[in-house]
Amino acid sequence: MDQRLNERRGKIRTWFFIMEKEIINKVAKSPIVTFDLEEYYPEGERLKIDISQWLYKGIVVKEKEYRSSLNSYDFSKFKDTYVAIHCSTNAILPSWSIMLLSTYLNQYVKKCVFGSILELEQSIYADILHNLDITPFKNRPLIIKGCSKKNIPETVFLLAIEKLQPHVKSIFYGEACSSVPLFKKKNG
Repeated sequence: MDQRLNERRGKIRTWFFIMEKEIINKVAKSPIVTFDLEEYYPEGERLKIDISQWLYKGIVVKEKEYRSSLNSYDFSKFKDTYVAIHCSTNAILPSWSIMLLSTYLNQYVKKCVFGSILELEQSIYADILHNLDITPFKNRPLIIKGCSKKNIPETVFLLAIEKLQPHVKSIFYGEACSSVPLFKKKNG
């Protein structure tokens, strides 16, 4: 019985010895850089505006009336927002009518596009990625973070790869603890 007790004590001592060793965070010490698109998400409300509200019977652009109705509309409520202009009817819109609306919006909004909220998000991120400083990612392995609280369109991930791939050593998708390899630069 004493022998079994001594064996148990020895195992317990060994266990405590193992537990006393410093825990090393290998992820923090690795050269891998995490690229989180959510960190670049600009704050500001995303809104849709329907151009058909200024059209005759919702479908016809009558220039004089259209200009007059835009001129009398209060666009200041769109201050510091991102706006997607769309048309909920089957109206055939001349390009100038959308451009004219944008001249009123551009005085207040951060950005406006003709399309959906999804297309607006893609356009916002395209601008951000175009101006991105790639220096912190140059010649390093990169993980594009997958999970986020914001709804980031799939196209934005493609834009990120397009921007970063020529400059990084490798690209993974996911988290450091569980990532999927996507690209590795060939030597030579």
